[in-house]
Amino acid sequence: MLTTPVCELFGVTHPVVLGGMGLGTNPDLVAAVSNAGGLGVQGCAGRSPDDISRLAAAIRERTDRPFGLNLLLFMAGEAQWAATVAARPPVVSTAWPKADQPLAELFAEAHEAGAKVMHMVSTVAEAERAAGAGADAIVAQGTEGGGHVGLMGTMVLVPMVARAVAPVPVIAAGGLADGAGLAAALMLGAQGGLFGTRFLATPEAPIPDTYKQVIVDSDGHNTVVTELPDVASSTVWPGAYARIERNRFYETWAGREGELRFRHAEAAASAWRAFEAGDTDNAFLYTGQTAGLIGTIEPAHVVVQRIVTDATERLRGTPFAG
Repeated sequence: MLTTPVCELFGVTHPVVLGGMGLGTNPDLVAAVSNAGGLGVQGCAGRSPDDISRLAAAIRERTDRPFGLNLLLFMAGEAQWAATVAARPPVVSTAWPKADQPLAELFAEAHEAGAKVMHMVSTVAEAERAAGAGADAIVAQGTEGGGHVGLMGTMVLVPMVARAVAPVPVIAAGGLADGAGLAAALMLGAQGGLFGTRFLATPEAPIPDTYKQVIVDSDGHNTVVTELPDVASSTVWPGAYARIERNRFYETWAGREGELRFRHAEAAASAWRAFEAGDTDNAFLYTGQTAGLIGTIEPAHVVVQRIVTDATERLRGTPFAG
């Protein structure tokens, strides 16, 4: 079966990582991925310290396998960080720091708690900064991914980052949805793949069924990179843009950013209500271009096994007929 050095690093069987999506993960999904041999990661952005502690406990009730907790550093307060480290997850996953945040100090705290550090980047300079600060693994995320992304494609970014931070292992993200994507990532110099949108189309994912159906029905061409969700949320991400589904929300506000800034509270509340109601026209839906590769809603453990089996066969030079 497919094994890389990153598997030994994290104590997992397969080099398949669940993206720590804030709205798209819960203990059921995290545990399902970990129990299938991958690394499940729980998104903790915007969670209270008590919530983070409860999430970690809930994951441990569902699995005895390694898992991660993910924080967006630019918006994580000291209490959130302390709660994440205190939960002692096997992996602390981080992304999007401010330019002046002391990564070396933060990573050292995670290491002292017994955790490995996995840090996501969208540029080579960010990767070098994180590797120099002591990250155990770097996730190189291309712009094809859903949610917040940079502007460089995975095909170019992954080998550049792998060369720049060697021997620190690299995990590819953005544009991966199946075994072919994982095999390609390994050929580019990565030691694993991180999958986000693919795991949204699972029964375990805590998003409305209508959102899952949008992903399944998509041909992958209907996403856009924009700042509209962040303008509506009155949030400034450091060097990131949002890839979302092109829908009525986008069509309503594209080109009207000035007005949206003025009405951001109303617009954000309306979009959130739409999301909770399963109204996929008027919510902002973080969706990767990989939606065009996803045709079914399947249990997370099935997704993990299919990705690994497909990648293994492709790397052996045998076409996979699945």
